[in-house]
Amino acid sequence: MAMSFPVTRRAVIAGAVGAGLSAPMINRGAFAFAGAPAKSYSRRAIDLVTSSLVIDMLAPLKITMSPDYVAHRLTDAEAAEFRASGITGFHNAYGLGGPDARAQALEFLAGWQGFAGRNSHVFTLVDGAEDLDRAKADRTCAVIMGIQNAEQFEKIEDVATFRRLGLRCAQLTYNSQNMIGSGSTERVDGGVSDYGAAIIAEMEKQRMLVDVSHCGDRTTLDAIELAKGPIAITHSNARALVDHPRVKTDAAIKALAAKGGVMGITGVRMFVRLTDPTNVGHMADHIDHVAKLTAIEHVGIGSDADLNGYDDMPPDQYALLKGSYKASYGFRDRIDIDGFDHPLKVFDLTEELIRRGYSNNNITAVLGGNFRRLLGQVWG
Repeated sequence: MAMSFPVTRRAVIAGAVGAGLSAPMINRGAFAFAGAPAKSYSRRAIDLVTSSLVIDMLAPLKITMSPDYVAHRLTDAEAAEFRASGITGFHNAYGLGGPDARAQALEFLAGWQGFAGRNSHVFTLVDGAEDLDRAKADRTCAVIMGIQNAEQFEKIEDVATFRRLGLRCAQLTYNSQNMIGSGSTERVDGGVSDYGAAIIAEMEKQRMLVDVSHCGDRTTLDAIELAKGPIAITHSNARALVDHPRVKTDAAIKALAAKGGVMGITGVRMFVRLTDPTNVGHMADHIDHVAKLTAIEHVGIGSDADLNGYDDMPPDQYALLKGSYKASYGFRDRIDIDGFDHPLKVFDLTEELIRRGYSNNNITAVLGGNFRRLLGQVWG
């Protein structure tokens, strides 16, 4: 049976999303979603999200450990959550790897592309960047297929094979060492190997986005230097604000921007701040940092969560997930951050950027315009 998660935060917007957005005026100039008086946003925030192409560059369609979930047909309420989220582009990527990485990757692509097809009233698959534009116009959710590793590339020719099968983005490493390079929690970072350099070259040739989110510091810098064109850090944060091995140094962020790349900011709690409270404002601090360090054109969103986040997982799966990572990850009681832990989280982030004085154009760029530009350049 498909696994379903308990209704917790999603109850806040119960009944709100079935008919999409509506905006009856309530006090203090705020606008509410129909049936969800507990959630209200400014007219400017609603207009910005609904008019922008919003791309979340790490957004699994469902965080689940059930292999049967891909056979699931969305309920009306689940479908409505996706439609009302304001997000058009979902980079659907899992961390896979190990001796059977290739088989895992093939099963992942087949399963989740089947899931998208089975729920075609909600999702459309992305082949090229124009499919994101089409999905926005059609009010559907565009699914970018990615894998948070490259161990599935057992030989150079596998890059082309996997692209034909739908893969559009791949991380060079997950957290550990592989034949390509070193992960962020590996004891020693040896940088990108000769084989890794060949994989990067082939990924660029095949127009597949190179992602270094989980790579170690040296491997990250090596990959940026070796790439001829722009690459991505789809989901990470700034080490200048939080001392964690999974986030990026200023040197890496500046090198990425110099090549025209884009960095997505994540809402994973221990990557945002080491102490509580940890909220959407602290997430915006990382957006501020990257924009000031480089330019607004080089920062976006990579939430690293599904619409409802991690903290709604069944307790046994939640414990299993936390236990699968090294101690250096430093999990706290919660993984999600306050204000960015529900299906309407993009509206909360937009409100925070408005509060900080961001212009409409800059907010649109952060919400997805920057990643749209990058994907159009890489994919052709």
